[in-house]
Amino acid sequence: MSGFRTNQDLDATRLRKAFGIFPTGVVAVAAEVDGAVIGLAASSFTSVSLDPPLVSVSIANTSKTWPDLRRADHLGVTVLADHQDVLCRQLAGPVAQRFDGVLLNASDEGAVTLDDGLAQFDCTVYREVEAGDHIIVLLELHGVDHPETGSPLIFHRSGFGRLATTA
Repeated sequence: MSGFRTNQDLDATRLRKAFGIFPTGVVAVAAEVDGAVIGLAASSFTSVSLDPPLVSVSIANTSKTWPDLRRADHLGVTVLADHQDVLCRQLAGPVAQRFDGVLLNASDEGAVTLDDGLAQFDCTVYREVEAGDHIIVLLELHGVDHPETGSPLIFHRSGFGRLATTA
């Protein structure tokens, strides 16, 4: 067995390509802040703990949305369904148009979730951890809703896909 080459060039393009081999789901993170709905799409969502119930997302340090979004009392996290690829691109686009034409639900605490997602979570920021060029945001869950139908939107090699169904 041969080892890794020494003195590798671990530039961002090479790493992004390697990281992209691992497929992930996609979520929308949104809230009402100062009377406006703000949010973003993230492909770094993962479950962390059952007790207490925690999930995480990673947000780029350069995000212009996170500084406002983190001020919300509660955040909504929606797991996107396989037919929501266009919506996901919209959520990653210009801030002013991210929620144009999108059906939303808002909790009394300000958590915003998207209709037609596979699961919706009501969360608060539990902790933020600096991690290189990102912030790992741990979110504590306060509510969950999921219809138990549908398939997730998959992000793989910088594109969207669907799970294959078996007969």
